[in-house]
Amino acid sequence: MKRTALRWTIPTILVLQLGLLWIQGAQLHRQNQVMEGLREDIQALTESVEDSLSSTSYDDEAAAAPARFQADPGTKKQLAVLGIEEEQDPAAKELQASKDSAQKAVQEAREARSKLSFEENARKVEEARKVKAATSSWQKWSWGAIALVFLALVARSSLRRRG
Repeated sequence: MKRTALRWTIPTILVLQLGLLWIQGAQLHRQNQVMEGLREDIQALTESVEDSLSSTSYDDEAAAAPARFQADPGTKKQLAVLGIEEEQDPAAKELQASKDSAQKAVQEAREARSKLSFEENARKVEEARKVKAATSSWQKWSWGAIALVFLALVARSSLRRRG
């Protein structure tokens, strides 16, 4: 009698272990996919931050230049005189206005892109939450089924011992 109980119990336990390993592999695969997605999101965010920092660093580079590369005071006066002359020129005014307009458009585009990235990240988080909820409900049912099979095997072996 003991031999027949072992004949079915051991293969059943091995099949259950194989099933658990398969579930664990599926979870690891899903985790890997999520981690790759997060890594891509972080890289995109880093590139976005670097782009926004590099565009503002051009303005700061002139102030941060060493003294030997900065213009001497006499040159600054000449540039100031040229600047006054350019301000009086209507073409220069139009050029400055178009430059300001372009900078404003770039700033608005950056703001729109950052808003879109926030909305995209929120959408991805919501999607991941839905996937996790669906997976957790499926896992609960699978664990319950495994527990029922195990309890049925234990009950069967105990009934065979009695009978």
